[in-house]
Amino acid sequence: MYRYLLFCLFLSAITACNAQDRAKDKHSMGDHEYTNDLINETSPYLLQHAHNPVNWKPWKPEVLAQAKEEDKLIIISVGYAACHWCHVMEHESFEDSTVAAVMNEHFIPIKVDREERPDVDQIYMDACHLMNQQGGWPLNAIALPDGRPIFAGTYYKKDQWLQILDHYQKQFKNDRSTAEEMAKQVVNGIRNMDNVPKVEPVSSYRIEDLDRIFRGWESSIDYQKGGKKGAPKFPMPNNYLYLLRYQHIAPNDDALKAALITLDNMADGGIYDHVGGGFARYSVDADWHVPHFEKMLYDNGQLVSLYSEAYQLTGKELYKSVVEETLGWIAREMTSDEGGFYSSLDADSDGEEGKYYVFTREEVDSLLGDNSQLFSETYDIIGRGNWEHEKNILRKKKGFRQVAERNEIHVNDLKEILQKGKKALYAHRETRVRPGLDDKVLTGWNALMLKGYVDAYRVFNNDSYLEAALKNGHFIANNMMQEDGRLNRNYKNGSSNINAFLDDYGLTIDAFIALYQATFDEQWLLKAKSLGEYVLAHFKDEDSGMFFYTSDLDDPLLTRKLELSDNVIPGSNSVIAKAFYELGLYFYDNEYQDISRQMLSNMEQQLYRQGRFFTNWSWLMTYFVREPHEVAIIGDNFEALRKEMDQTYLPHVLLSGGREEGSLKLLKNKKIEGQTTIYVCQQKVCKFPVTDVEKALKLMKE
Repeated sequence: MYRYLLFCLFLSAITACNAQDRAKDKHSMGDHEYTNDLINETSPYLLQHAHNPVNWKPWKPEVLAQAKEEDKLIIISVGYAACHWCHVMEHESFEDSTVAAVMNEHFIPIKVDREERPDVDQIYMDACHLMNQQGGWPLNAIALPDGRPIFAGTYYKKDQWLQILDHYQKQFKNDRSTAEEMAKQVVNGIRNMDNVPKVEPVSSYRIEDLDRIFRGWESSIDYQKGGKKGAPKFPMPNNYLYLLRYQHIAPNDDALKAALITLDNMADGGIYDHVGGGFARYSVDADWHVPHFEKMLYDNGQLVSLYSEAYQLTGKELYKSVVEETLGWIAREMTSDEGGFYSSLDADSDGEEGKYYVFTREEVDSLLGDNSQLFSETYDIIGRGNWEHEKNILRKKKGFRQVAERNEIHVNDLKEILQKGKKALYAHRETRVRPGLDDKVLTGWNALMLKGYVDAYRVFNNDSYLEAALKNGHFIANNMMQEDGRLNRNYKNGSSNINAFLDDYGLTIDAFIALYQATFDEQWLLKAKSLGEYVLAHFKDEDSGMFFYTSDLDDPLLTRKLELSDNVIPGSNSVIAKAFYELGLYFYDNEYQDISRQMLSNMEQQLYRQGRFFTNWSWLMTYFVREPHEVAIIGDNFEALRKEMDQTYLPHVLLSGGREEGSLKLLKNKKIEGQTTIYVCQQKVCKFPVTDVEKALKLMKE
């Protein structure tokens, strides 16, 4: 086995993906020399490969059956539309007729969009990690006819890829027993990766437990630039949402500093699009300067929530402008007429990474005239370029006040000049070739953006934010959700055909609970409960008390995975555990809360060992350290009082109410005729009602 592991390691190339969308028009088949089975798919990534000479097929049961029937090795090639190195490998290998001939003769080649099928991606990514401890996209695996992997790696040059193909097709033909042994060991490894022992539920947690988590994580924090020490730097919004909430219930200056320094440096850095709004996926350097330029919906949805919450806590205008500009970009470029949110924008345009976003000093001087010097000083635009090829990535190295004082103008006048400059640069870059848009709609990612809109609405009281959130909520309910609570994962061109995964359910429950708190419309809470019941029926692992990533209705893969850790998107088990806790409070359901407690108990030791990879779990622990306040607002003036309460940073409060009592047990017999009343409750016990927000806030501190 080790001979082949070394072979994988030797050939493997470490890579990360940025973006380029070269999706093919499936209606122009006659314009291409080759057309394969991907032409009938809706995924922009799959359509990019529909005219390769490789006979690509989508991941479907009948294709897997074909591999068994023909007794052929399978190639599983996984990527996504905004993946730069996916496109490089396509151009070098998959568009090459020599490579295609080898792949077509000896293999069944399958293309997978990892964003549509994260379950398939995770199986073969685990195989990649087991073989060489590296990962990235494109992910290219070779498997036996039954799907068991014998090789997995990332990007390869043409000659390397041909060597790999030649080696494994000969091994399969001449030394099948070795391939079988490799497959057996890899599959056993994959199945053992998710072992979670079911432990005795922990009876209580303390603030000291939260402090212990932070101490174990603190050594990796960059207190100068924010984020994790070193490079690359990823936003990881859930990490900093947690730190804001942790320091709220267990005051910790270092935790607050870590969060705010990160937010400041991201907002000022090149990872943020100062001209058009929104964040790129990550920065390749330690200064947040040079991004991989693709913009992902899931990052920006969470970052809108993070910056909204940070503004509510600090009142810092920088955070408000980030939210406004980012949501402006989402509304302008990432929202369908139906109210769905698109998945991503590419990094590359016109065949060059970042070309759409960067400027030479000469361009800026020409566009801005007399105001160029002030703009360039503020955003670090220099003649030799602050990036490559004399190009500049806009980043704010000096504060507005510093630039204004140095140039002896009022700071408000400077801001007006800068705003005009941004509009001029935006208009100019709109004349360039635009980055490709991945216009598929994914349920979980939409839920993150929906939640971002709700959080922004509650902080900034902008009705257009709530309108966008409600439109998206109805879009999900009408197009992705079935009457029995089942969800679909994807939507494009009126088609929604992939069964949803656990993260789709958990994130949608979270978003619908948020919509309820912003509107007091019980339909959202009832929909959230319906989704929770579906999860219990179809995803539960009774042995561990956790939840599988895939439904019991899905076609079986090599194993049913458990997604446990929190990454750029919070892990599906932590999201669903938190969702059941909150549903348990709203519906007085002890079973829901027992499920949540069991799941957290199973994961507790991981939080102490690797806290930054389990921050959503840590957020759940804060609920058990100090049960959230349940605040009910009932009466004709409920909306005004809710809006007034939202001006205070209250991350540990769940709201309910409305003009009437509704159906929730907490609200029963709470309405007092002729007045709007606020009830502050905890552990199902309510304090004496009050009629103004200030008194309610005082009750929460007692």
